[in-house]
Order: sequence, then structure tokens, then C-alpha cells
Amino acid sequence: DFKSDTLELVHPEKTIRMTQKEAELIHYFHTFQNRILKRDEILNTIWGDDDYFKGRSLDVFISRLRKYLSLDKKIVIENIHSIGFQMKFKEE
Repeated sequence: DFKSDTLELVHPEKTIRMTQKEAELIHYFHTFQNRILKRDEILNTIWGDDDYFKGRSLDVFISRLRKYLSLDKKIVIENIHSIGFQMKFKEE
């Protein structure tokens, strides 16, 4: 569960306090779950620009979110080669 008012990602085993940017990014992925999101679309929406350095920052944030989400095997953020990313929710 994600609590946007407290910037927390809650799992029965652990609660993670996120930064504002991490929270914005996970909220964006959740809003468009199972949809392929283009890198430039994410960068322009969350960072307001899609320059090289913000792109590198996006990669760091994606890595962090994957680490946070690793507690729940039903949720993955996949790279879509040459396009962007997709958050998938798997059925058990």
C-alpha cells in the first residue's frame, strides 16, 4: 500500500519512508499501471525536463523503487528496451 499523505510504502514486513520524488514517481506508475511509459514522458511529467542528467536520475530512482518493491513479488517495474518502463502487477 502507498500512503501519499505520509510518503510511505507499507508492507506487512516493513514500512519505507520515501522522498517526494520517489512518491511522485511511484504514484505516476500506479496511475498508469500495466501501461508502457516512455522515458521522456516520465521525465517531463515528474522532473519537468528530459535532459541527460535528469535521465540518469530517473534510472537511480527506478533502481530504488525496485528495491523497495522487492518485498512484494507481485509488483515489478520492467525496462522496455528503447522506450521506457512498465509497472506490472502479477496475479498469484
